[in-house]
Amino acid sequence: MELRIYQVDAFTDRVFGGNPAAVVPLDEWLPAETMQAIAMENNLAETAFFVERFDGDYELRWFTPAVEVPLCGHATLASAWVLFNRLGLEGDKVTFHTRGGQLSVMRDGEMLMLDFPAQPPAPAEIGDVAAALSEDGARIEPEAVLASSYAMAVLDSEQTVLAVEPDFRKIAALENPNLIVTAPGEDCDFVSRFFAPGVGIDEDPVTGSAHCVLVPYWAERLGKNELFARQVSSRGGKLWCALDGDRVLMAGQAVLYLEGAIRL
Repeated sequence: MELRIYQVDAFTDRVFGGNPAAVVPLDEWLPAETMQAIAMENNLAETAFFVERFDGDYELRWFTPAVEVPLCGHATLASAWVLFNRLGLEGDKVTFHTRGGQLSVMRDGEMLMLDFPAQPPAPAEIGDVAAALSEDGARIEPEAVLASSYAMAVLDSEQTVLAVEPDFRKIAALENPNLIVTAPGEDCDFVSRFFAPGVGIDEDPVTGSAHCVLVPYWAERLGKNELFARQVSSRGGKLWCALDGDRVLMAGQAVLYLEGAIRL
């Protein structure tokens, strides 16, 4: 069996930026263990698989090297890019049916906009977050700790977010082992980093699903619904976001890195 595979850098306008995702179009679903094995072999944060439905929509699933996940932004963006730019999908909208609900991606020139569910966070006790953020240096005390689908530590500044030296073992031991750190940005509305050692990703370069939590928080805190965000990982990524009722819109670009074939 031969399968097509594409690797796309998402939430960036340049190769080697943003977050790389593998995309594997399928005619029909493979066994879950086979898709998990492909994701492990790819060793990227996520590998996306999709199958076209009878109604022209698509079913979409995402796998880290360790587990299948319920929601993923950058690999959804990458999947839409492949459909529009390599598989000849007509029109400017594609709808995916996923474990995380129905998701849409709209095309506007080079920009792709994700329509995802808002997941507002609330104050939470999840363990010693300060210790988890300070493997070797001084303790970094969050201004607030909240949680929704992911835990979130709010810090005082962009420089503090950049200074975090995560202790991944301690993050994995938290009640919610998927941790966002965030603060006001110096040249944007807010910055973030994301750590998810519990699902096999120490630090994710750019995390669309984390912005389902971030955007409602910052929209309320800053008093505006349109926000420009940067994820300040080593690769970096840019997201133009908006809170639209109970939905979060996230726009970004994507760039093809490679295409080829998997032989099973």
